[in-house]
Formats: sequence, C-alpha cells, structure tokens
Amino acid sequence: MKHLQAALVALVLGLPAAPAGAGEAVNLILNWTPTADHSPYYYAKALGWYEKAGIDLTIETGKGSGVSAAKVGSGGSPFGVADLATMLVAKSKGADTVAVMSVYANTGQTFYWLKSYGVNGVKDFAGHKIGNPPGDASRVMWPAFAKAAGLAPDAVGFVNVGPTAKIAALKSHTVDIISDFYNEHDLKVIEFGQDLGYVNWKDIGLNPYGNSLIVNGAYLQKNPKVAEDFVRVTQKAFAACVADVTPCLKALLDQVSGLDQANQERQWERIKFLMTDEFTTTNGLGWIDGERMKKDYELVQTYLGMEKPFDVSTAFTTKMLDPGIKMDASKVKK
Repeated sequence: MKHLQAALVALVLGLPAAPAGAGEAVNLILNWTPTADHSPYYYAKALGWYEKAGIDLTIETGKGSGVSAAKVGSGGSPFGVADLATMLVAKSKGADTVAVMSVYANTGQTFYWLKSYGVNGVKDFAGHKIGNPPGDASRVMWPAFAKAAGLAPDAVGFVNVGPTAKIAALKSHTVDIISDFYNEHDLKVIEFGQDLGYVNWKDIGLNPYGNSLIVNGAYLQKNPKVAEDFVRVTQKAFAACVADVTPCLKALLDQVSGLDQANQERQWERIKFLMTDEFTTTNGLGWIDGERMKKDYELVQTYLGMEKPFDVSTAFTTKMLDPGIKMDASKVKK
C-alpha cells in the first residue's frame, strides 16, 4: 500500500517512482585502482542513477584485467571492467564472460622507456626489463606484441611493479621499460620530458579493443533486465562525462583518495580519444563491431592460442546499448 501511495504521489508530482525495496545488489570489479576512466560509474552512483534503476551498486578495486575477467567469469562478480583481449583469453580457459560495452575503442596499451637507458625503440627491447603487475593486460598479451615487433617472447624479463609505482620504478632504473595506459601519457611527459620514449600498440599494427564492461554469462541470462539497465545507466554516464567531466571527477575524488585533480583532467582528455572511432560515433557509444571482434579473436588465437576455441559471437553483445547515445567526437581535442 505504501509503495502504491508513493507511486501515486510521484505520478502527481511528475517524478519517477522510486523502485520498491533496496534494489538488486550488484558488484562491479574494476580492472585497476579507480582513476578518471572509472569516474562515470562513481558519477552515476552519486546521482542515484543506478539506485533509480533498482541497482544497489558496489564498486570494487581491481588488480588487473586478468583478475577481473576471472572473477566475473567464475560468477564472483556479475560485472567487471577488463581489457577485451584479456577477457578472450580467460574465456578460452572456461570463464563465462560476455562483453556488453567497449570503453576504449582503441587500445590504450603503451610501452614507455627512457632514451638515456639505451632504449630508442622497440628494436632495443631485447635484454631489458619491463615493469608491470602480473595481471597486467600487456604482460598477458606480450607474446602478441613480441611477434608483431619481431622479438622473441623471452627477449625481455618482467619485474613485478604495482600500478601506482611504475613511474618511480622507471625513474630509479629498477626497470628499463614500463607498460601503462595511454591515458596516463601526460604524467610521464611532465616527469621525463625529452628523455621519454614510447610506442602505442596500434603503432605496430595491433589495435585490439581495450577496456570494456563485461558481465557474467549466466548472470546475464538470469537477469537480462538488470543487465540492460546497468549497461544503459553506464552508457548514459559516460556520455554525460564526455559532455562535462567536472562533476564526474568530483564524484570520483569524493570517494577515492590520493588522486591529483589536474592529472585526472589530463587523463580524461586522452580517454575521450581512446573512446572514439567510426562505430562509437555512429552506432552508439560503447559499440562493439563484429568484424573487429573476429580480428581480436584471431589475434589471441594466433599469438596465444585458445585453450578451448569458441564462437567469438558468443563473447559480446550490443543489444543492451542505447543507439541514441553516441560518442561526441567534437569533445575530443586534436
């Protein structure tokens, strides 16, 4: 009776009725510690958009795309953020995962080095140490990069370096090269200036989809409406942050300590570039193209092998995206 009364009051006032109950408890595991590219989730949560959709959202800090893909794939978390190629690797090992929205239409994977360490390009990688966490997508997919670059898979050594310690490790010469997302590019330019060298993976012909929103397949089948609502709220939030990132970063900084606002603003400018391609600007923000997915699958199969091959069409869906919400390329700085 109380819910009916609330609905009638909302109808009279022209307001949306609040969903009955506390909402569906939903966990989202991030790929790493929260930064600008995660701000839309915090923004939508702060505004109550998930709550209005009947979703009680918990955002969990991640420890790499390999970890988030595995947790979603095992049912430990219904939603997650993971590098899409890494998710395909996990799926071939039995992870029950489906990509529902791309965040990075272009790969953000980039290697950085200092020229003063004797590295002037990819050809000089052999014999050097690369620093990144064990679950880092670039380490998982290193054999693909190595083959495309003409290097032996064992040409380099890897050193375990936490995601927030990469610049320090490079500066102290604990490692010679680090992997990082392109959205952190400006921080390295500021730190190292002309001594900095870098290569984005697409520069050597590798441009797989990057970070994407993924869902557990069994959860998707059992809760299609919740999944669709979650995706559409998230898509709406990303579009809002493209239009004006200021309130989005405020929502992030209100919940996550230790972040520098100016750096997060610079990151977001790079992220908008990574979000933009011919599909996200026409078919819908977050669109995943079937032909590109086939190429990503072939990339993983060729360089890493598939433990259990599968039909790549089962690894993604665009049915939950709102085609009316598109990436605004005019907001991307050239």
